[in-house]
Amino acid sequence: MNRNLFFIAFALFFWGVGEGMFFNFVPIRLESEFLLSKPQVGLALGAFGFFMAITHIPGGHLSDRIGRRPLLITAWLLGVFSTLAMGLAKGLPLYLMGLFGYGLTAFVASPLSSYVTAARGKWEVGTVLSLTSAMFNLGMALGPVTGGWIAEQYGMSMSYLIAFGIFAVSTLFLIFIQPQPIDHHDPESPPPNLFNNMRFVNFLAIYAFAMFALYLSQPLTPNFLKGVRELTLSETGLVFSAGALGNSVLTFVFSRINPRRGFLFAHLLVMSFAALIWQGLGLPIFVLGYFLLGGFRAARPMALALARGLVHDSQMGLSYGAMETVSAIIFIISPPIAGFIFDRDPFLIYPLAIGLIITSIMVSYLFAPHIVQPVPQNS
Repeated sequence: MNRNLFFIAFALFFWGVGEGMFFNFVPIRLESEFLLSKPQVGLALGAFGFFMAITHIPGGHLSDRIGRRPLLITAWLLGVFSTLAMGLAKGLPLYLMGLFGYGLTAFVASPLSSYVTAARGKWEVGTVLSLTSAMFNLGMALGPVTGGWIAEQYGMSMSYLIAFGIFAVSTLFLIFIQPQPIDHHDPESPPPNLFNNMRFVNFLAIYAFAMFALYLSQPLTPNFLKGVRELTLSETGLVFSAGALGNSVLTFVFSRINPRRGFLFAHLLVMSFAALIWQGLGLPIFVLGYFLLGGFRAARPMALALARGLVHDSQMGLSYGAMETVSAIIFIISPPIAGFIFDRDPFLIYPLAIGLIITSIMVSYLFAPHIVQPVPQNS
């Protein structure tokens, strides 16, 4: 591992610790502290997804044009101050400003994926994306138990303030990474416009349906565990920590798997999560369910590795940005739909999600690309 990947990995680890302390508790805080209804929580999470969605393609485009390191540092700093705003918020408007500001940091995804892809050396694309993601998720595994205990003892806002300090440590690691040269195509043999690349566009459609199927059961599950299964915040934190540990372990395991097989297998793990939350009784079952939900995080680097094989080097950031935009759009539309369904029957969302995942498995098996090698530089 070169020095840049070392600093990126530890910056992501500490960011995962900080984010794990509060992020999964956001829907609970919106409901219990700011007194929003389930549909209103869903709308707030959908708005958060909107602020994520509008950043990805610009972020990917800028990373291809001005370099990745400046965008990484900007995103880290925005996340630090947005978290501070959420921690200091006593009313809903300031909290939402901080939450939506945190959503804007999503533009980091494309330059971050591009940076580690370019810094991978002899590693496979799927391997380096999975391993750096595993470091973030390992940090996330440590945060929720601590965050849940702090929230019970000192209030939810304290978790954000401690996360703010941990994010500052993460930023110190990030500033030591080096700039990278900007990739250029041969002006006499430019690649086709990304959105005229039908292999890539078709995979975007497959990916969009997969993300919707895999995510639909997730947004209101924290409220389901607290309100229907009656878990305490500490128990819920344990469940979230198991989920983050599953993210880390499964992402690491998937780093050794062919991306196409890994993408399909991730569906089975998320389907198991939905079944266990739906039919399970008792804390150990919910812990296992959230551990298996790590398949959702593992699916992302698998999909990015498949997409990487369909585009030119000089379009890497933009293609990753398009993939992240698709994910973010799903994060916009899914929570309101989930909130609407939850308000009518909190159990219905899980069998519905299972049916969609089975459909996505069939579609992905038939139409997802097999190619995983990058398009040659002069193609």
